[in-house]
Amino acid sequence: MRQQIHVGKKILESDTKTTVSLTLPPPTEPMASKRKREAAANGDVAEKSNATKKVKAPPAKAAAPPKSTAFKLNGDAPVHIQLIAGSYDRILHGITVTIKTTEVISEPPTEAESTDKKKKKSKKSKTTTPITTTEQSASFADTFLFNAHNSAIRCLAISPPSAPAPKQTQKVLLATGSTDERINIYNLSAHPPSSRSISDPDTQLLSSLAPRPILENNKNRELGTLLHHTGNITRLCFPNRSKLLSAAEDSTIGVTRTRDWALLHNFKCPIPKVFGRPSGDTAGVGGTPQGVNDFAVHPSNKIMISVSKGEKCMRLWNLETGKKSRVLNFERTMLNEAGEGKHSTGEARRIIWGSSSSKGGEDEFALAFDRDVVVFGMDCRPRCRVMGGINRTKVHVIKYVRLGDEEEDGALLAVSTEDGRVLFFDTAEENCQSATEGKTLATARLVGQLGGKEAGVTGRVKDFVVLPVEDEKGVRSWFVATAGSDGLVRVWRLGSGELKIEEKKEESTRQVGRLLGAYKTQNRITCLGGFVMIPRPDGAEESEYEFDDEEDDDDEEDSYDE
Repeated sequence: MRQQIHVGKKILESDTKTTVSLTLPPPTEPMASKRKREAAANGDVAEKSNATKKVKAPPAKAAAPPKSTAFKLNGDAPVHIQLIAGSYDRILHGITVTIKTTEVISEPPTEAESTDKKKKKSKKSKTTTPITTTEQSASFADTFLFNAHNSAIRCLAISPPSAPAPKQTQKVLLATGSTDERINIYNLSAHPPSSRSISDPDTQLLSSLAPRPILENNKNRELGTLLHHTGNITRLCFPNRSKLLSAAEDSTIGVTRTRDWALLHNFKCPIPKVFGRPSGDTAGVGGTPQGVNDFAVHPSNKIMISVSKGEKCMRLWNLETGKKSRVLNFERTMLNEAGEGKHSTGEARRIIWGSSSSKGGEDEFALAFDRDVVVFGMDCRPRCRVMGGINRTKVHVIKYVRLGDEEEDGALLAVSTEDGRVLFFDTAEENCQSATEGKTLATARLVGQLGGKEAGVTGRVKDFVVLPVEDEKGVRSWFVATAGSDGLVRVWRLGSGELKIEEKKEESTRQVGRLLGAYKTQNRITCLGGFVMIPRPDGAEESEYEFDDEEDDDDEEDSYDE
């Protein structure tokens, strides 16, 4: 039986313990607190020096990338990945992907095929030894498959795993949002199913009767439903394990505490006024397109940016005070270059925080419009766009892919498109191509392409997941899972050197990644999430869903809690 959690509204109070607020360069100076502006006006030197000391150090630590973000591989041991897909058909589908490494022995080239130099070097030994290489393949099994909502699932979010404890398993929270105005909460195991559950006779019998393999984990369970929105859910995010942020078409962004699922605060976005009827508008007569399209929280958890329907602007929010900081309108020239003409809405569909690949990894954020993506610097000014040098097509999802855990490693911007590609761009200002004649924005450099017609993928990539892993030597690679409306989930492997930025510009687009396997879900997928499963510790006991002391510690450090 489904448990419904009706949460009551709780006004967000200012955090008296937190004395540091993230201050941006001059264009974002209004985001500073009122006390600091008054102190600067009164010329209080002592207060000013103290504030400067407090502001410089903590934001640098907060903005630093998290440590150990990549999963550590254990030699040739199998890698288990948990994928969760939502669909138009109201179905929530959990898939366990097992990636195994096998050795392949191939015959060496014959003497006739070898070059003359190799012939001279191999005169002494006529016998040849076989060549041994390693190959990876993916196998798929259903973990769960059920109708999770009363209408189409629009979005989902996965929290970080719980802190490890001796002889205890770790958990992951899953939140799904739908057009039925509900947010369902689930508790998932962060470990693969135990050997005991796999060898269970009932499980083996069920798997033998089903047309597809089944690898069920009986520790996965539903926790309840959140009902504090009155519109279609458009976006969900776990900035950390102790908070869940949700946006909906009721023009609100809710902050929910996961410890007791209490609604801490609601950010209310204004409803835009109607000016004409833009093409493609599906609102009723006299109605107004409204709702939050997307939002992004800065890694410091101090500020947030949101974009809404019918608005040619973005809104900055102070997460310490729970109030709006400022509104930044889009320039007409920038919208024209991004493909937003006179008769288009001019609204941004997606937004995400990240960092460039330049030395030091400067912070930036990217806005996705209908057919292009514009990258902004920390001064809130457009720096470049990404779809200038290639065929412009509809953009679905944008994400940043970190090249390493250090700040100087930087990141690339990944963009999924309507024609089945995932494009990787270098947004560093020094690597961008200069603006062409009649344009004001530079063009980001295309590093590589995953999928597309060259790889046999022609359908749209509705969503994708990038999972970093590292081998025993510390060399980083990535598993990429893509999904689209055709119902196919594809798993790719990106090598360590495939996303390397070449000094010389290549004439043709470089194809990256190798397909490990594909799985037909028979559903029209709308959103996709996933994580690499943690190996089960020896002697671990399955624990029920409960919050340990780590959530309490997060509450003390969190800036938008009471």
